[in-house]
Amino acid sequence: MTSAPKLDRLDFRILAQLQRNGRITNVDLADAVGLSPSPCLSRVKRLEKAGYITGYGAHVALAKLGETLTVFTEVTLKDHRTGDFSRFEQRARNVPEIVECHLVSGGYDYLIKFITRNVSQYQELIEIDPRQRFRDREIFQLHRAEIADREAVRPDRDPVRGSRLTP
Repeated sequence: MTSAPKLDRLDFRILAQLQRNGRITNVDLADAVGLSPSPCLSRVKRLEKAGYITGYGAHVALAKLGETLTVFTEVTLKDHRTGDFSRFEQRARNVPEIVECHLVSGGYDYLIKFITRNVSQYQELIEIDPRQRFRDREIFQLHRAEIADREAVRPDRDPVRGSRLTP
């Protein structure tokens, strides 16, 4: 098993630029980080191969697609065996309305972000899901659900550059 390469300042600059604009051309990226195009492309390929870059995507304006409802839900597992966590996470992966699911410490086990068309769809999913994709009262219980009024901080912020990860 090969170890991940150690990152330097140029690697962090490349990651920050790509996080801001995944469609940037290699020439523009090289210019932005102070490299010539060939070594810049080599670094990007190395970062991809090492798993630091896991993909490229688009930010979609959900509001343009129609009304949506964002719900944050706190969930607690009834038991805390490894198998229960695995089973819950597998179920959560299979629910397209779950866009984020975080294992947390504190008063509950998971914080889940759902995006649904409306309250009825959320309730059906949680309470009376006929396909049993997610609801399994044998392994978890809902603590609380909060409906988001609006997004206060954009998710497309630049955590690589904004954090203190850069050497």
